[in-house]
This record gives sequence, C-alpha cells and structure tokens, in this order.
Amino acid sequence: MNPIQDPQTPGPDEAPAASNSLLFNQSLEKGLGVLRAFNGQRRTMTIAEVGEAVGINKSSAQRMVYTLEQLGYLRKHPQTRRYQLAPRVMEIGFNYLSANPMIEIANPFLSELSNVTTETSCLTEGDGEDMVYVARFVSAQFVPVHMPIGSRIPMYCTGSGRAYLSALPEAEAQALIEGAHRVAHTQHTLTAVADILDTLRQARQRGYAINREELFLGDMTLAAPVLGASGRPLGAIHVVAPTSRWTLEEAERRLAPPLLQCARAVSSSVRTMG
Repeated sequence: MNPIQDPQTPGPDEAPAASNSLLFNQSLEKGLGVLRAFNGQRRTMTIAEVGEAVGINKSSAQRMVYTLEQLGYLRKHPQTRRYQLAPRVMEIGFNYLSANPMIEIANPFLSELSNVTTETSCLTEGDGEDMVYVARFVSAQFVPVHMPIGSRIPMYCTGSGRAYLSALPEAEAQALIEGAHRVAHTQHTLTAVADILDTLRQARQRGYAINREELFLGDMTLAAPVLGASGRPLGAIHVVAPTSRWTLEEAERRLAPPLLQCARAVSSSVRTMG
C-alpha cells in the first residue's frame, strides 16, 4: 500500500503557468476536455456540440471524438448518431479509488459510524474549490439527497468543505473562500466571506463543522477533518442528519461524539502509514 502524502494546495497562478510550459500537451488537454463536457445536462452530443462545449473548432472536435471512440471512451448511438460516454470512462475513476489508501483505511470506520448513528456517513477529498465524494455508507432510512461517489460539492457552504477549510491555515482558507463562486443555493446559504470565516472559527473550537440546509433543503451535516502527519487536511468525514429526523441540538449531542471519534481514528491510522 502506498504511503499517504499531505496535499499541497496549488496557488491561483499555477494552472496558467503550467499551460504555458513546453511540456504541456494541449491535445491531451482537449481530449480530457471532451470527456469532461459530457454530464447530466449534456448526456449526448453531436460533434458540433462537442466543439462548442469544449471551445474548439469542429475539425479538432472530430479528431478528438474519433480517437476517444476508437479507444472505447465514447460511443455513438446507431440511430441518432449522437455521442455519449462509454462505461470504460469509469475505469479511470475506479483506478483512483482502488489506489487511494485513505479510502481503504476509512471504510471500516465509516461503516461503524453508520452502524452507531444509523445515518449515512461519507468521506470527501478537497479538489480546488470543491469536495469530492470518495466513500459513502448509506443509511437504511430516508436520505433527502443522493450523492454518488464522484459527486462534487462546494467547500464554502457544506459541512465537509468547512471542516476541511477549518484545518487549513486561516489565510489559505480565506483565499479559497474569496476565490470561490459563492451563490445562495437556498435561503439559508451563507455567502459573505466574514460569515463563512466565522463558521470556520466555530468549527476549530468544536472540532467539527455544520451545514444546515445551505446546499439542499432538508439536508443537514456534521463534518470533521481527516488530518495528515503535518496537520494539513487530507479530507473530511461527515454524517448526514436529515432535518426530518434531527434538530441541530440533538444532532450535535448524539452524532458529533461518534463523528469525532471516527475522524480521529482515521487520522491516526493515516499518520501511522505516512
């Protein structure tokens, strides 16, 4: 099993600098852009639509689509002649999950957390301004929002995101919040930088962060960071507390202790590997 390394958050100028390097392969960038252009809103596309979505000309789009089709990552419907993602795309994501030692470490602890709380427990990792679901144990009870592995949620208005941010140096966390595209997903969403920073200070004091219907109505989560050997966050664990079953006070009283125990156990196991 590979050792777990603490991630270093890239600075805002690193991506443009990389694209100007002689080592940067723009064809690969375009090919990955084509794959990323397909989503829940664009399930199928023509070559012209692919070009428009990615921002490349039709000739370039045709070459990219043909290559990806030959490699098995895209397929064309025989009647509509429209392209869509093929199952082989999932191979890349699965390889990431199977090669990630933190997921293997966290899974038994997440399972126990779900057993103890009877609620859904999840592990997310930070990526840019988002948290990405990498492990999930679903409650047998009603869950208001379905978030499959690979789902992305914004850091600034979610429990796991705030837990992750709370473990970063304050200046670094503030820079991420200020650079984020902050919108009000519900009437409860905090978008002001000062208000979000205040929730991070509270999270540092408690050891866990809270999201109370800020991303989805009916959805409340408590989250704690997973810390690496250097003290930097590697991810966050959260437990879902639907507002149909939980008040905030009851959730903090009954769910926070096992959540903190789970996050500390995963952090300790991760540091032992490091």
